[in-house]
Amino acid sequence: MSTRVAQKRNIPDGEGKVDWKKWKAERKQETQKWKESKLIKQLEKQRMREQKEKEKAELLQQQQLEKKNTGCPYTVSIALPGSVLDNAQSPELRTYLAGQIARACAVFCVDEVVVFDEQGEDAKSVEGEFKGVGKRGQACVQLARILQYLECPQYLRKSFFPKHQDLQFAGLLNPLDSPHHMRMDEEAAFREGVVLDRPCKAGKGSFVNCGMRKEVQIDKQLQAGLRVTVQLKKNQNSGTKCKGIVVPPHVPRTEAGLYWGYSVRLASCLSAVLTECPFKEGYDLTIGTSERGKNSDEITVSPFRHMLVVFGGLAGLEASVEADTQLDVSDPSLLFDLYLNTCPGQGSRTIRTEEAILISLSSLQPKIKAAFPCASTQ
Repeated sequence: MSTRVAQKRNIPDGEGKVDWKKWKAERKQETQKWKESKLIKQLEKQRMREQKEKEKAELLQQQQLEKKNTGCPYTVSIALPGSVLDNAQSPELRTYLAGQIARACAVFCVDEVVVFDEQGEDAKSVEGEFKGVGKRGQACVQLARILQYLECPQYLRKSFFPKHQDLQFAGLLNPLDSPHHMRMDEEAAFREGVVLDRPCKAGKGSFVNCGMRKEVQIDKQLQAGLRVTVQLKKNQNSGTKCKGIVVPPHVPRTEAGLYWGYSVRLASCLSAVLTECPFKEGYDLTIGTSERGKNSDEITVSPFRHMLVVFGGLAGLEASVEADTQLDVSDPSLLFDLYLNTCPGQGSRTIRTEEAILISLSSLQPKIKAAFPCASTQ
């Protein structure tokens, strides 16, 4: 045996006999240690990999939770009779009164305004002409038209509101200045727009006027004249065409927590306010307001999906119930989950409807926030 081989195996060369049993035991022990070390390293790598996957899953869950919490999971609707305009003595005052209602809705993030007729007129749209103060059935249409006009972003009004006598004094009203009323150079993730009557290539989407310096090309072809909500794509080069995708109108509210204006609905009577609800689940929390109701300071609000607050006219909700032939009750409190007095100890004999809206929504807002502590609306 050569000296080199003897040194490699740790075997003495010519200095004595080798204890093969001891040598094998040592080799076995070294091999065992090497296997254990290798196994420890593998387990450590696996543990680090599992830790990274766990941290990634937790981060993704947190991001999803934050994304969910940034949205607003509920809607607030109000209903009022159009006859409130009959309390104004001139077209200018009628317009100003409608503007006050619109401002109150914007300040308190109302998602839907229902205008019902105490006299049972079956008005379903805002088509028609206003023919003077006190004309039966015209107040609802005029109020709805002004509310729609003020909610619409300024750069879209010419597309949806031709010159009309009801809007003669609407230019004097205070703007709502809601989040979806964008300036031309304002950067935003969402914008309201109108589909343009402009040819586009096959396989390409329509062009939309979103109130920007450039038109936005969306992901699908739509009929010209439609109002759409567009989600703009991020990191776009200012020198290229703007692109975006069409999303449902509720997406800015449910995903980004943005207040995105209100919709307007006409109802022929008080019962139609409830039965013609646009939400599939219906209103799961209905509130009536009256000086005969329970003190609003004594109640709490549980989580809900769609809340409706109903206001009466000059004679209160009692007159609306009495005039509705579809109702067989005389007590308005039987129609609602809560029947509240939001201004106990009032110093005036009457509270005007536009004042009641501000008072009631101000009283209910902290109760809503307490029911949804994680929700946010801007």
